[in-house]
Amino acid sequence: MTTHLPSYEGVLDAARQIDGVAVRTPLIESPALNAVVGGRVLMKAENLQRAGAFKFRGAYNRISRLSPEERARGVVAFSSGNHAQGVAAAAALVGTAAVIVMPSDSPQVKVEGVIGFGGEVRLYDRWTESREAIGAAIAGERGSVLVPPFDDPFIIEGQGTTALEMLDQSDAPMDQLLCGASGGGLMAGINLVMAARSPETRVLVVEPEAYDDTARSLAAGMRVGHPEGPPSICDALMAPMPGVLTWPINQRLAGAVTVSDTEVAEAVRFAFRHLKLVVEPGGTVSLAALLAGKIAAEGRITGLVLSGGNIDPGLYAEIIEGRFKG
Repeated sequence: MTTHLPSYEGVLDAARQIDGVAVRTPLIESPALNAVVGGRVLMKAENLQRAGAFKFRGAYNRISRLSPEERARGVVAFSSGNHAQGVAAAAALVGTAAVIVMPSDSPQVKVEGVIGFGGEVRLYDRWTESREAIGAAIAGERGSVLVPPFDDPFIIEGQGTTALEMLDQSDAPMDQLLCGASGGGLMAGINLVMAARSPETRVLVVEPEAYDDTARSLAAGMRVGHPEGPPSICDALMAPMPGVLTWPINQRLAGAVTVSDTEVAEAVRFAFRHLKLVVEPGGTVSLAALLAGKIAAEGRITGLVLSGGNIDPGLYAEIIEGRFKG
């Protein structure tokens, strides 16, 4: 497969590639949330996407382009869960085998999701083992095609279709757009689209407090990581450093804020009580930032992405019932 740099034109091509396969998720608005923040909030419900997260967009855009010979050799990916499920689902649709390298502390619902789509799971210790090394070893042994979670142009462009749909679905220009980031694939796809279609919209990133590598990179003016921190309930947003391909694109970000696990838990509860949506912790960080008053929304139109809904039932019950202690 030929390689290229991610581009807005590539996002448009990805939209054609995934059309009719990926779900065109709704852009929803809640009077209750608008009243709380004093402005309009338009939420892209990617928790309703195939496999429960935006990750399916990029995974299908990448895997559906494999040659017959590549499909015969299968794919391998590493992920804490949402990319894992997206890859497994996409692989099943195109008729190829998938091996997924997942942290041993991944939510069981995400592990079961991969297996349910027909994927093979290889667990590893995220603190003592390298998922990249394990994935490369499996790819080398089996001749499989490696499908990275964010540092791939087709992945980034597939994720960017989220922003294309938001612009098409919105009835007014957005003053600002918020999104969480791990390696930055979704954020990069969004930035490609907004730079081309709505450059006046401020794009901001929201990260867990201990996993603020994008914020640190913006402050340093270069790609840097974060210190090793405690585990977070935002399991989907724990990458150590922005991606090589994603970082140059995401340097155009207008700002960055962080949220605590306690603030994230409150956003998960809010989504349950007022939006009637199941959203996982990593998928609610942008909502958490608004509810915590860390990003001003009064008198503005704010877009945000509810990026996933794959949450462990036990943790969800703790949060909803108010038993979670962040």
